[in-house]
Amino acid sequence: MSVVDMDNLPDRHEQDCDPPPRPFVTPCRQLQMDAPWRWLRLGWHDLRRAPALSAMFGAVIVIVSAAISWFAWSLGRFALLAVLLSGFVFLAPLIGVGLYSVSRALLDGRQPRLADSFVVARRVLGHASIFALIQFVIVLVWSRSGMMLVAFFPEQEGNTHVLMEFLAVGSLVGSVFAALTFSIAAFSLPMIADREVDMVTACISSINAVLRNKWVMLEWAVILCLLTAFGFASALLGLGLVMPWLAYATYHAYRETIDASAWPPA
Repeated sequence: MSVVDMDNLPDRHEQDCDPPPRPFVTPCRQLQMDAPWRWLRLGWHDLRRAPALSAMFGAVIVIVSAAISWFAWSLGRFALLAVLLSGFVFLAPLIGVGLYSVSRALLDGRQPRLADSFVVARRVLGHASIFALIQFVIVLVWSRSGMMLVAFFPEQEGNTHVLMEFLAVGSLVGSVFAALTFSIAAFSLPMIADREVDMVTACISSINAVLRNKWVMLEWAVILCLLTAFGFASALLGLGLVMPWLAYATYHAYRETIDASAWPPA
């Protein structure tokens, strides 16, 4: 072999130092049915360890929720409500990421600080925009499907059969959109708060983890709905306690379910 050929050979050291390719979907673990209750206990423990930050985030959640409810009730305009909801869909991921940073700091043995939450929120601002856009598109398609159902099943007073068909089909369609929304949001936001990963990979990994733990995640979804319903039933005041608690529990759920070690820490 000539000297020129030897010079054109790839450097073996560079080949050995190349990082291994990352999987398209982040691996996940198989969960037991008691996992959601463990997440709630861990989340409650974080709530008690960071009461001041939790109260501050809780107050913001209550104020934003009350403002949206008041505007929707007093003005009753669909266009305005859509704008308000889109704003809330954009703000909610940032609030959630701020809360996840509290649990992350506690797990790392650090004292959580408000400044750290702002740093994380600023870092994931682009990812949060993509997440909000995905969720808003799903909501728009969901509402459009409801309008189509009304067209296919026009109201007929006294016709119980048509009403039952409308409720059955509507519930089926709604459950599909609700399951998709939940599957995307279950682990994606905690993942981008914890790792240097893009939003598309995080969303696909979240869906994959939910599909591989269907019954556990169904149990978790029911718990989330019941606690959120309690928050609304308490004139929104309960949301100030429930939402931070569930955010901390969600971060622990992500850490237990998703193996994101292939991506560098954020």
